[in-house]
Amino acid sequence: MGRLVVGPFNRVEGDLEVRLDVADGQVREARVVSPLYRGFEQILQGKDPFDALVIVPRICGICSVSQSVAAASALARAQGVLMPPNGELAVNLILACENLADHLTHFYLFFMPDFAREVYADAPWFPPLAERFRAGTGSAAQEFTAARARLQHLMGFLAGKWPHSLSLQPGGSTRAVQPQERMRLLMILAGFRRFLEAHTFGDRLEAIAALPDRQALAEWRVRAPSATGDLRRFLEVADALGLDRLGRATDRFMSYGAFPLGDAPLFRRGLWSGGPLDLNLDAITEDLSHSWMLGGPEPLHPSAGTTLPLAEKEGAYTWCKAPRLDGQVVEVGALARQLVDGQPLVRDLVAHSGGNVANRVIARLVESARLLIAMEAWVRELRPGDPFCASAVLPDEALGVGLVEAARGSLGHWLRVRNGRILNYQIVAPTTWNFSPRDRQGVPGPLEQALVGAPVREGERTPVSVQHIVRSFDPCMVCTVH
Repeated sequence: MGRLVVGPFNRVEGDLEVRLDVADGQVREARVVSPLYRGFEQILQGKDPFDALVIVPRICGICSVSQSVAAASALARAQGVLMPPNGELAVNLILACENLADHLTHFYLFFMPDFAREVYADAPWFPPLAERFRAGTGSAAQEFTAARARLQHLMGFLAGKWPHSLSLQPGGSTRAVQPQERMRLLMILAGFRRFLEAHTFGDRLEAIAALPDRQALAEWRVRAPSATGDLRRFLEVADALGLDRLGRATDRFMSYGAFPLGDAPLFRRGLWSGGPLDLNLDAITEDLSHSWMLGGPEPLHPSAGTTLPLAEKEGAYTWCKAPRLDGQVVEVGALARQLVDGQPLVRDLVAHSGGNVANRVIARLVESARLLIAMEAWVRELRPGDPFCASAVLPDEALGVGLVEAARGSLGHWLRVRNGRILNYQIVAPTTWNFSPRDRQGVPGPLEQALVGAPVREGERTPVSVQHIVRSFDPCMVCTVH
């Protein structure tokens, strides 16, 4: 048995290293290492609770809005404040804009360029795909980055700037929308719809969102040439390489629910393990047995957890903690969200082949179509002149939790206030769930499970299959080691 150490990874936010035991041309065992410690939870201790709105967005420049919304939600729970409808819509629009941009950034700039590598040069699909997606020179990246820049004007209108927007508050958004601005927002979304329909899908967003099953997806794919939309290009490559057989993990999925609309979110909360289950948030714990962290003998709920570094800890191999739900591994992300919500195509794909590289990418693109459709409706529901933000007093002693769905999955902030200052602040990020190490029972996290069985070609030092699997989770390592 040989050992490979893969890393650092390019086109990944933050530092990542993967240690692989390889035998008979495939991965037998994997350990995922987050080698950087950042200490945001320690920085927050003793601060004014509202300082979190300034500090936690700096955890990451890619998903800063998600961190802001989670912090604002935790403070809102601690205050007991409720957003007015306009505030809810504005916050949903800001978060959806970031998630949508992240999904398409992952597809165009992080994931697809790996298929333009020379290792695939002999494949019949390679020449046109390389011309479209080759890193640095491909036509897709130029088209997408221009479209994304125009989409981010929506963030400027609603949040002032991005990243690290300060309009997001516990009671909503401090940036009210004027009547004439609502039309401008619709024009921005219409422009991004044109990009998606012309370049990403080659079809109407509604047609993509309504695909009912695998058979319908296969029929849709052959209804037009493979060059008609980048989703069709991906499906051709996925079939050729068997990406639906690569990177299967625990097949247990979790979503906190996303984009609240009164009493009902756009995407439902829940757990999926062969079928829908209720989600017990009290069953979340963080296991520190293989993390460079000081901890007690038993895993703790985040509300009672600690983040105390211990770099020389025996048996540890990462700065990432090991979150578990009722002691079990769960996967989070767009695939989990769409599965829990009941999107029929995603449920059929998972019923057939579980969580895998192909299904994670398809779920992101389906979610992108659904998000833009929802954003158009939310803009139309805005009522200029009505309040966008409410206020309340924060007690000197308070508890709060903020649960949101970032692009990469379930993000939770747990806040404890004593004597008007932050006593404890714990964060469990999406990549912490997906890239977690082994727990005290020796059970690997989702990525560590997904890498087992990945093929390794003769002479490969950075196996391309491993890169596909890692990128299918779209890691954000700086959030992981906050």
